[in-house]
Amino acid sequence: MAPSGTIAGSAGTKAPSAARVDWVDYAKGICIIMVVMMHSVLGVELAAGQTGFMHVAVAFAKPFRMPDFFLISGLFLPLVIDRDWRTYLDRKVVHFAYFYVVWVTIQFGFKAPAFAAQTSWHHVGLLYLESFVEPFGTLWFIYLLPVFFVVTKLTRKFPPLVIWLVAAALETARISTGWTAIDEFCARFVYFYSGYLFAPYVFALSDRARKHPILALAALATWALVDAGLVASGASEWKIVSLVLGFAGACAIITMGTLLARAQWLNFFRFCGEHSIVIYLAFFLPMAATRTLLLRTGIIPDIGTVSLIVTVAGVLGALAIWRVALLFNARFLFERPEAFWIAPKKAGVRLQAAE
Repeated sequence: MAPSGTIAGSAGTKAPSAARVDWVDYAKGICIIMVVMMHSVLGVELAAGQTGFMHVAVAFAKPFRMPDFFLISGLFLPLVIDRDWRTYLDRKVVHFAYFYVVWVTIQFGFKAPAFAAQTSWHHVGLLYLESFVEPFGTLWFIYLLPVFFVVTKLTRKFPPLVIWLVAAALETARISTGWTAIDEFCARFVYFYSGYLFAPYVFALSDRARKHPILALAALATWALVDAGLVASGASEWKIVSLVLGFAGACAIITMGTLLARAQWLNFFRFCGEHSIVIYLAFFLPMAATRTLLLRTGIIPDIGTVSLIVTVAGVLGALAIWRVALLFNARFLFERPEAFWIAPKKAGVRLQAAE
């Protein structure tokens, strides 16, 4: 790993078998918590019919919440894109497809009775089948990632600038077909492709932030003021402006993750980043259960406080489900069994890209 940030747990230039780039885990931790926060806050506010103070945080993060996640997801792709197709598809398509099938089935198991009460069990079956065409609920991210990986590999011999310009044009076009896969592909691919294409510059940005923390903090403060101002004025939704804010926010999260890694502060964010797939897959259940309990009992009248508690419950609850799954040997929920591998595992350094 060249000038790409510090490898967690390494000494010198030799990386251990489970080496990780420290600031990437911090950045991913911030990203996944923002995702849980968005779903938690908007879910509470929709159910309660009113907004709370957490709505401001969700609005502030909207311009960059998903762009930074997708950009980071493409960051390590240059290391593996030239693998043979069998290995590539195993790591980048089958891997996510497995978790999508498992967890869309789990989510349907919880929601099917409510769906059946509104329509019929026959309709529930059709909805389940439809979820393999139209991404279901919170799982659209891992539905779309394999598409991004395949498209990027298929187009790697095309001029990168042309691909990037087309992707940027798709984001600016604000395409709305009603199909999540198409609409989100058009809106997000430019960020994923940028992570892949500009990875050396992203790592260079992290290195500069690590070397010049005071300047990095000043840049973060300036970005926060600009982002908040544009969100408050509504300008953040404008074409081109949204694209710029997406990249600016991604750079800000990278810088923030680097500074936290440099100071070794808030290690919980790093832990969440290391287990972001766990949180992403399982947070819906503790989130929904906590929201229902708090709103039905009315024990906490303030909607903002309820939203905050639901967010915390979503994150911690997902991690608790993971620990219980390990305890009761239900690893298949979070680890793909060997029976579902189409290419053999290879020993060596495992970086965040594999997740």
